[in-house]
Amino acid sequence: MLPVSQIIRRKRDGGELTPAEVRELVLGYARAELPDYQMSALLMAIVFRGLTPGETAAWLDAMIRSGIVVDFSHVPGVKVDKHSTGGIGDKVSLCLAPLVAACGVPVPMMSGRGLGHTGGTLDKLESIPGFRTDQPVERFRKIVARCGLALVGQTSDLVPADRRLYALRDVTATVESVPLITASILSKKIAEGADALVLDVKVGDGAFMKTPEDARTLARSLVRAARAYGKPLVALLTRMDRPLGRTAGNALEAIEAIDVLQGRGPADVVELTLALGAEMLVLGGRAANQLEARARLRRALDDGSGLERFRAVVEAQGGDPRAVDDTTLLPRAPKITAVHATRSGWIDHIGCETVGWLNVELGAGRRTSADAVDPGVGMVFIRNVGDRVEEGDTLVEVHHRDEPAAADVVRRLADAVAIGDAPPGDVPLVLERIDE
Repeated sequence: MLPVSQIIRRKRDGGELTPAEVRELVLGYARAELPDYQMSALLMAIVFRGLTPGETAAWLDAMIRSGIVVDFSHVPGVKVDKHSTGGIGDKVSLCLAPLVAACGVPVPMMSGRGLGHTGGTLDKLESIPGFRTDQPVERFRKIVARCGLALVGQTSDLVPADRRLYALRDVTATVESVPLITASILSKKIAEGADALVLDVKVGDGAFMKTPEDARTLARSLVRAARAYGKPLVALLTRMDRPLGRTAGNALEAIEAIDVLQGRGPADVVELTLALGAEMLVLGGRAANQLEARARLRRALDDGSGLERFRAVVEAQGGDPRAVDDTTLLPRAPKITAVHATRSGWIDHIGCETVGWLNVELGAGRRTSADAVDPGVGMVFIRNVGDRVEEGDTLVEVHHRDEPAAADVVRRLADAVAIGDAPPGDVPLVLERIDE
């Protein structure tokens, strides 16, 4: 291989790297043989110059090869997972995975923690007393075989290159690269043993992808790269211009996901769960089309089999299964302060990214990976975008501990809710479906 400095220069000048060069660079960095300063320079060149489809495929393959790939051949059927790019109030994974598993599709789900303004699935799950997401690979395999699903965090031997690279990208302003995001997402999903994938790409103020154009670019990159690797992938672009459901905060969102499985969840969370679940059932070969898939998912909601799967996986991962039926066992913040409407009208807009960062200030999220999370704090949205309100109505309930900090959050949250004189235009929940 040429000296690393020459390879960096070639990419900086718009040239293409060979698969062998990509492999040596990624694996060398995973082994700590390539210094941070050279990888940082390469990453910045990639941000400006991009990667070709061939380079992206090579980068993805090298990331996967940096660790082990989980073998689920002992579990019958097509294993299907779902990934969300993150938003405010996105608790869908908690109700989606058991519902899909109840319909016969195994779901080996490996999720992440909240970082930045969006929440993390692992933090929500760990608000359930005793629930352990840090399962070793062999235990992960056994739980999927027994329950039809598992909800775990990334282990140290899966895609170690991604952990090192993401930490470096986070501190060198090189996160916003579609090929690098593509390789990061897919490497973990392929290494975890999934045969097919459904992707929820959030679009709007509360998402990392602010415009449909950016979301579409990422979705198409992921579909192409996954299919080149032999993994079918369907992406749905979904709105994130308002909080999803009624809650934002770890225990509050876990309770809302349980509400969905009990047949009484918010309409938007239920609909998104059904939309993503239908794609998973079709990819998993358990339904011939969307109509049949939705009917099966509805039956699993109505007969309680989705809820039973969730109860089973909670117990299998060390959690208290009683919390599924008695959610008062989950953590609660000791104080609630209301945000009131300052005028009458229709809620025109809620600054979702602002909501996310205010939730972080309450303690529901983290600014760095080392920060602790308070599972009981968060927000309950009594009203959402499009609702008619009268002056003095409660818009949001803030669940908190520290009075001075909460007072500032309440004030800024009131400013983040815009009330207009007419109903806002309707934005569909699912904006687009991309499978090629």
